[in-house]
Amino acid sequence: MDGRSGPDAGREPGPGADGGDDGLNAVMSERRHLVSLAYRLLGSLADAEDVVQETYTRWYAMPRERQDAIENPAAWLTKVAGRVCLDVLGSARVRRESYVGAWLPEPVPGRIDARPGDGAADPADRVTLDESITMAFLVVLEAMTPAERVAFVLHDVFRYPFAEVAEVVGRTPAACRQLAVSARRRLDAERTPATPPPRSAPIVRDLRRAWEAGDIGALIAVLADDAVAVGDGGGVVSALLEPVEGAEPIARYLLDVLAMAPDMELREQTVNALPGLVALREGAIVAVFTFGFEDGRIARIWAVRNPEKLRPWTAD
Repeated sequence: MDGRSGPDAGREPGPGADGGDDGLNAVMSERRHLVSLAYRLLGSLADAEDVVQETYTRWYAMPRERQDAIENPAAWLTKVAGRVCLDVLGSARVRRESYVGAWLPEPVPGRIDARPGDGAADPADRVTLDESITMAFLVVLEAMTPAERVAFVLHDVFRYPFAEVAEVVGRTPAACRQLAVSARRRLDAERTPATPPPRSAPIVRDLRRAWEAGDIGALIAVLADDAVAVGDGGGVVSALLEPVEGAEPIARYLLDVLAMAPDMELREQTVNALPGLVALREGAIVAVFTFGFEDGRIARIWAVRNPEKLRPWTAD
């Protein structure tokens, strides 16, 4: 996997070229890219950071002569991180079978930056980096097999050629192409036209104002008739154990939450590259809400309350 036609194309090699501080800087400068990739593959920033740590551990465990022999350290790091993610995805499926309630990807403030690739494949097969971090996108990825997810994210998001994807997944390029096609079908079946932040922010603001005012009519008006709300407390804190469906049932549930926590403060904030809300009590963030939009209304609400998944929001 030399990365010459993927995201690592045209970039300076690391220790194999210059050695010393320049080589170290070249390797360590990949950290943000690796976290970006691993987060999209795993849906967990904590797991992504563990994967990157393991990747660097393997790099520095090699003798210097082996490091120097690697023509493109950045591509090597990406390949190893991808393989570690593939293993993690396999074990995660088993762990999530015993998870209490729905498992949702870990929300992140703003977005996870990642370099776009410059591959030559059909742009129609691509997704944007912003889209690839939205909760709606990550939830669909959760329904894919580990191999589908890795092949799709590497090729369609990060623009690695299938020949290089095959080195990560351990299958032929043709098989990886089919995995990406299958993943694309799953995504297309669930995808709705994206609502850009300038248009979705006022919708979230209307929801916040209606919720704070306890106005059930205004809440119903901002929700799609077939809206669905999903919660994730992980069995650690109270949260929805089953999805709530329909505008009125969701509105009533939101008002019940307000009645139980009248001191709750709602703030608008970008979550996974889209306008969202955070809920605070006594100054501490206790929930993060992300949304899916359709025809100018909120069609999906994902509420993450599991404290373990709110670490990026509570860290000092």
